[in-house]
Amino acid sequence: MKKFSILAAIAVAAILGSCTNGTPKANLKDDVDTLAYAIGLAQTQGLKDYLTMRLEVDTTYMDEFVKGLVEASNAGDNKKKDAYYAGLQMGMQIRKQWIPSINYDLFGDDSTHTASLRNFVIAFVSGASGKSTLMTVEEAQAKAQELMVSVKGRVIEEKYSEWKKQCESYMAEIAKKEGVKELGDGIYYEVLTEGTGAIPADTNRVSVHYEGKLLNDTIFDSSYQRSEPAKFRCNQVIPGWTKVLTNMPVGSAWMVYIPQEQGYGAQDRGPKLPPFSCLIFKIELLGIE
Repeated sequence: MKKFSILAAIAVAAILGSCTNGTPKANLKDDVDTLAYAIGLAQTQGLKDYLTMRLEVDTTYMDEFVKGLVEASNAGDNKKKDAYYAGLQMGMQIRKQWIPSINYDLFGDDSTHTASLRNFVIAFVSGASGKSTLMTVEEAQAKAQELMVSVKGRVIEEKYSEWKKQCESYMAEIAKKEGVKELGDGIYYEVLTEGTGAIPADTNRVSVHYEGKLLNDTIFDSSYQRSEPAKFRCNQVIPGWTKVLTNMPVGSAWMVYIPQEQGYGAQDRGPKLPPFSCLIFKIELLGIE
């Protein structure tokens, strides 16, 4: 689909400006007029797709689109009207882009929650007009950053509260399992193969094979599936992995159980790895590089 450019808007507006009722008639007096007509007509290729898909215009109301286009293009050098049209354009941007973007950042695909369009517009108008506001712009920027984090955290915790409880219960049961040892920081492990090699420092680069699963047996990552070991520094991974690798002799193979606090916490890393997931790994430490 071709984008409906500014050039197209100018060309179409020039043609339509002479008549707003019915179909306007072009007056092709010379080759420049014909060129303008040709450009205008050529640029309307894909226009309806652009209006519906990009601007979300209901093409049932194309007459209203034409009316607005002609009115704006014929305003001339009228500063008052320019300011009004700019306000309309920004108002549409707030309603169709900014508020939906905020909602998606906060609530994802949950359409039952929304940020207040009314409060947004009130604050925007107050700030734009220089009127009294409840906080300074600098305070607003800091407050927005603070609340984005806290509100997103609350929303995620509510959404995944049951999963979080399941993971906490699972870790509590693992702690009681025979043969399981505690490593510290809520991390537990079982020795599958006792290694006798060196123990890496956190700055060492290591070679490992691993498979990561959730408590529902979903495999979310595996070097075995890629048919080659992973290589990285011990301090370049999640805290739980750093703790494990810096206590694990080369040649060892462990089953490792990592609580969400030492994993990815509240991060949403896609459908395979929900927030608050406890992580179950089989880890083979192959060597220090």
